[in-house]
Amino acid sequence: MSALLDVEHLSMRFGGIAAVRDLSFAVEENAIVAIIGPNGAGKTTVFNCLTGFYRPPVGRMRLQHGDSSFLLERMEAFRIAREAKVVRTFQNVRLFATMSALENLVVAQHEELKAADVVLGLFAAKSLRGQIERARFWLDKMGLLEAADSRAGALPYGSQRKLEIARAMCASPVLLCLDEPAAGLNARESEALNAMLLDIRREHGVAILIIEHDMSVVMRISDHVVVLDHGACIARGTPAEVRANPAVIRAYLGAPEAADVVPGSLAC
Repeated sequence: MSALLDVEHLSMRFGGIAAVRDLSFAVEENAIVAIIGPNGAGKTTVFNCLTGFYRPPVGRMRLQHGDSSFLLERMEAFRIAREAKVVRTFQNVRLFATMSALENLVVAQHEELKAADVVLGLFAAKSLRGQIERARFWLDKMGLLEAADSRAGALPYGSQRKLEIARAMCASPVLLCLDEPAAGLNARESEALNAMLLDIRREHGVAILIIEHDMSVVMRISDHVVVLDHGACIARGTPAEVRANPAVIRAYLGAPEAADVVPGSLAC
């Protein structure tokens, strides 16, 4: 059975700098996969390639769900989100700060609204009601329903993080890409994030690809971990396997031999 996402030999350079080097990994359906590594390891570059912000010159990124198959490296960013249903959040919060929390979630569904509105030139009130109901559903799931009419930019930072995930889920993703969702959260908020992501996976069948520095998140919820250093994969495996891998320990300590690949199934 094919994986939901297969990344093969992905490479991305910026001038003389190799941001990603010959990277291959897979995300199975309904799985949570974490990409970790020191700052500058190439993690966000991988996300930018997957979601169309960068067009990688080398490598294949195939997404397959149901009877549909997409080569992401050949698609524009808006098509990756709309058609392939790969949706992301960002390391820095990118909400519409002056709009309400509810409006942020309705806007995430604008393609469906636009398609419904052009039918016979009529305003699709029924469709709009459906979008609002979906937005309110995700606000409720995130514990933000009471803040539905509050300006997004005025919400506490942790609530803004949750609102970003809710907005992504309103786009009905099959693959949810989260760029450091626990950044800036306290221990209690990180624990709540763990429960929320596991709930999304369990109840909605969404695969999750996550970049994260908070190991309390990575080690508790991930099925598989991919470790990058200087753009290359140095280890992969279960959270327990990766945590005990000497190459991973050296990379996080900044030792010069960090790029050594250890023998066995954990090597890339």
